[in-house]
Amino acid sequence: MAPIPGSGLAKGLAVTLRTMTKKSVTEQYPDVQPDLPPRTRGVIGLFEENCTVCMLCARECPDWCIYIDSHKETIPAATPGGRERSRNVLDRFAIDFALCMYCGICIEVCPFDALFWSPEFEYAETDIHELTHERDKLREWMWTVPAPPALDPGAEEPKEIAAARKTAEKLAAAQTSQPTQATPSQTTEAGKAAQAAQPPQPTQPTHAAQTAQAEPSEPPADRSDAQPGPPEPPEGRADPESGPSAAEGGTS
Repeated sequence: MAPIPGSGLAKGLAVTLRTMTKKSVTEQYPDVQPDLPPRTRGVIGLFEENCTVCMLCARECPDWCIYIDSHKETIPAATPGGRERSRNVLDRFAIDFALCMYCGICIEVCPFDALFWSPEFEYAETDIHELTHERDKLREWMWTVPAPPALDPGAEEPKEIAAARKTAEKLAAAQTSQPTQATPSQTTEAGKAAQAAQPPQPTQPTHAAQTAQAEPSEPPADRSDAQPGPPEPPEGRADPESGPSAAEGGTS
């Protein structure tokens, strides 16, 4: 079916009339900053302390727009007889945003979380050569990176956080138990001080002294109720405690 002549013009006028009745919304930029989504791909921020100069981001970049320079530094042995170690020290980290296509591969492959997306987008320059930003500028953009979203309440706790929490709990327990444990010398000195602070206690008489006080060794002579001593053995009979008598010894 052939189109009706003038139908396209009528549709265009209908769209124009429909939009003329709506209120236009104009963002007052740059006086009012736009409200961007939190995952906006503006620029790449660098957290320099986490970078180990592994060069993984530069190797995986499809545009080869990341430039990294470093040097090796020797660390002396921590213990006597140990061997020295070497580590890479970052000298330069630059990104050429004139070549970057904002794919985010460098951020995904970084094993130490040194690169992050920032919603900052105001980095236009008059010269294309000035779009290569060094690590100082990348570090400034790091502070504009939004905080990560909260985890799901039912999600499993990350292993890194669990390990850090257990270590912190062990250190706290060690610090709380350390003041309560006293050395033997401190315990002895504390015992002496406690004994010196106590008032003197009256001495208790011993059992022998109590017996001596309760039972005199010799009864008084002037007492009529004194009991007589043991009877003497008759003459001619040996004392059982003194052994055989002289008569028995003579006859034998």
